Amino acid sequence: MCGIAGKVLFDSAARVELAEIKAMLEPMHHRGPDGRGVHLDRNAGLGHLRLSIIDLSTGAQPMTNEDETVWIVFNGEIYNFPELREKLLAKGHLFRSKSDTEVIIHAYEEYGVECVRHLRGMFAFAIWDSKKRRLFLARDRLGIKPLYYCQTGDSLRFASELKGILADPKVGREVNPLAIQKFLAFNYAPGEDTFLQSIRRLEPGYFLVAEGGRVTTQQYWDLNFTQSRWGTSFESATEELHGLLGTTVKDHMISDVPVGVLLSGGVDSSAILSFAAQATSKKLKTFTVGFDGGQVVDERPFARMSAERFGAEHFEISITAEDFWNFLPTYVWHMEEPVCEPPAVALHYVSKLARQHVKVVLSGEGGDEAFAGYPNYPNMLLLDRIRSATGPLARTAGGLTGLFGKLSKNARLQRYGYALGRPLADHYFSRSSGPTSFFNRQRKSFFTKDFSQRTASASAAGYMAGLIKPVANEPLLNQMLYLDTKTWLPDDLLIKADKITMANSIELRVPLLDHVVLEFAASLPPKFKVNDRETKRILKAAFAKTLPQEVLTRKKAGFPVPYQAWLRGELRTRVEDILLSDRATARGYFRKDAVTRLLRQNAQHGHCSVEVFCLLVTELWHRTFVDGGKN
Repeated sequence: MCGIAGKVLFDSAARVELAEIKAMLEPMHHRGPDGRGVHLDRNAGLGHLRLSIIDLSTGAQPMTNEDETVWIVFNGEIYNFPELREKLLAKGHLFRSKSDTEVIIHAYEEYGVECVRHLRGMFAFAIWDSKKRRLFLARDRLGIKPLYYCQTGDSLRFASELKGILADPKVGREVNPLAIQKFLAFNYAPGEDTFLQSIRRLEPGYFLVAEGGRVTTQQYWDLNFTQSRWGTSFESATEELHGLLGTTVKDHMISDVPVGVLLSGGVDSSAILSFAAQATSKKLKTFTVGFDGGQVVDERPFARMSAERFGAEHFEISITAEDFWNFLPTYVWHMEEPVCEPPAVALHYVSKLARQHVKVVLSGEGGDEAFAGYPNYPNMLLLDRIRSATGPLARTAGGLTGLFGKLSKNARLQRYGYALGRPLADHYFSRSSGPTSFFNRQRKSFFTKDFSQRTASASAAGYMAGLIKPVANEPLLNQMLYLDTKTWLPDDLLIKADKITMANSIELRVPLLDHVVLEFAASLPPKFKVNDRETKRILKAAFAKTLPQEVLTRKKAGFPVPYQAWLRGELRTRVEDILLSDRATARGYFRKDAVTRLLRQNAQHGHCSVEVFCLLVTELWHRTFVDGGKN
């Protein structure tokens, strides 16, 4: 795991300076404290920060081919590199190391930009082809590793983090108001746009080519739902899944440094632990975070249960409201874009704990998106059955349900009532948001007139309608899984997972998001994943004889953090001081009286904690990245 950065000037007679690349690497030092390197070639420069995981002695970067015409900087892991290396050796390629990085170089020599289709893993890399004067950037299929770029009239810059690009004083910091509006609609900002007008994300499953002054992007992978296993029995599919996951976790254990497991106490991470324990003769270390006081579900007893079952050495940590508050400025600095992810604070502390013992951790992230683990999936399927039964009366029934939800202040009833009789794209904005959520309902009264006019063209429903087109004819469950895989997963969960673990210089691996596992899940009939109220049916069946029964049958808790209680209790005054300050009001986004009402409502009943946290991180982001860190 590493950090990469670089710059290409479109004028081949111009020169990139060493100081420029060094400056881009400096704010990302946490991504690679074990070493750094720079390669310059007239109008191009590549920089690399190394966290040594594989081939500790000869894996330094930037790395080149034999004649030094192709150079690479790479962040990630390629899990099929041993097999790919053998294929390339058979084709006559010569290797000087045992690293997965060098395999990418020779795959590029052999297959050109199509080399990405041969890679199985998590990656963001840049290749400089000096013969063609071509820069080639690529990001993995699911977006596990981040990659940003900034194109100007005379150059293109790229980096693993926004901070790397912003190190160049020529890069503008003009705020993108449409991204702010999108963030408030979704609770994160999906897609290629960032909060800064000048910087974009390279989207998952895409590559970029800068050559001859032209910059083009192309999609090389998308999640396709097939029916290749619809005729397979549930028992056979379960057995096949068990074998696939065993192989996948074993591949993800490849490392020349110690590997541990982040345990949430749920099915996914416990399943990963069961296979990881089989794949090594060493005693694994596991790590869990919890909270005292009974304000949220305590994951620790379930995590201990799984750790004991598989003979792991278990470590725990608990955090307080003061820990939460103290980390928030650092949270914003590392996340780089507002994301409503309070669990990221918990992830920071458990990653910090893990880093004292290991350098690599496995996680169960992605199991819910692959195998339908969230409760909204069966809820939406039930709504679909009601919609079919009520026919043309569905919207009327939905209106009555929504009205009852509004009168009783039941947000879930409002959301599901709105969904009756409407296309999925009109109401399925996000797992955590929708048209009946606060900022979508109160947009006119909460935003200032100027901000409303500047963001009038933004439509969450329109954005989702565009995304859903490739799966418009799929069963409803597949449509939801596709949307979550394209939005919530890369732009919320995986951004959090990468940036917070890398803030602690630790590599996080996510076996359930291996694209082969995703493709397997996408080939299954929906009933194998959700059956009536049961979620993740096939994944639970695959581990029915392996995991503790208490873990298999417990209600899903996610990664709970009692931030709602903290925001309206111990931290209330400090939050209000920030959000009602003249500085925050002067941004011109939100009406001060509306913010005051929201804070008052949250203090009374706690139902607006998500919205308060969104406003808080938005303001802290401005203070960090627009005001220059002046808090």
